[in-house]
Amino acid sequence: MTDKLTIPKRIVVAVHPKMPEAIKEAESFEALLKTRGLTTRCGLLDDADLRLRVRNGEFDMLVAVGGDGTMLRAAHLCAPWGVPILGVNLGRLGFLFQVGRNDWQDYFSLLLEGEFWIEKRMMLRAEHWRSGDAQGNWHALNEAVICRGHYIRPVHISASVDERLLTTYVADGLIAATPTGSTAYALAAGGPILPPELRNILLVPIAPHLSVDRAVVLSEGSTVSIQIHSDAGTVLSVDGQTPVGLEQKDIVKIRAGDYSAHFVRFGDPDYFYRNLTARMNQNSSIGFPR
Repeated sequence: MTDKLTIPKRIVVAVHPKMPEAIKEAESFEALLKTRGLTTRCGLLDDADLRLRVRNGEFDMLVAVGGDGTMLRAAHLCAPWGVPILGVNLGRLGFLFQVGRNDWQDYFSLLLEGEFWIEKRMMLRAEHWRSGDAQGNWHALNEAVICRGHYIRPVHISASVDERLLTTYVADGLIAATPTGSTAYALAAGGPILPPELRNILLVPIAPHLSVDRAVVLSEGSTVSIQIHSDAGTVLSVDGQTPVGLEQKDIVKIRAGDYSAHFVRFGDPDYFYRNLTARMNQNSSIGFPR
């Protein structure tokens, strides 16, 4: 999904708090933007004042400097408020990026000339229920994963789609991924790659034992409910954040999120396939870092 956007006037440049080496790069970006007369701010993605100003609508765009983890953090911050994200890749994989450390000046020139568009990517909403009471909810750009925690044994879970039983799994876990997440953990678990413009949930079992071992793509708009049948040791992790403990009979409900993540893109939408093949070819020769 694409929309045209007016040239931003207020841009915040943010880096992952665990990538202090990115600060110098970010300051270079900030300096260039200031020479073009833009209002800018540079800081860490976990800075409380920066996050408050994003939520208050003080910026037209956020430049995320780092790797894929940086883009995930930026999406969690910006998506609820519709703030577009321009990523500059300093990491290794970079499936979410178009811009790298060696060509950012060219892309920034295109940005300031209005030669860009906005890509909307689906997010998931995951809800944790226990005995009919909501325990918490989260949004994910990549995936929600129900899996074994500290115990070295498979989990027993069942998945229902729109209140109809799909199947049961005995496995290390089950991934519910967005199309964006289809190139992340779901890909490592053997799932298919989905185009980013889709709004379908992808279910991928992790190391299934004597149960369904194929990925399933759900219809757009479907909700999947995952019930826990194991007596202990099962957890929920959303976009790799701190796991939440699950108990027997708990239910995790997953559907399309209440909002989308907005990413700044350049050129035609076929960038996704060019980026994908380049990353896959690059990592086939050096291994798959995670």
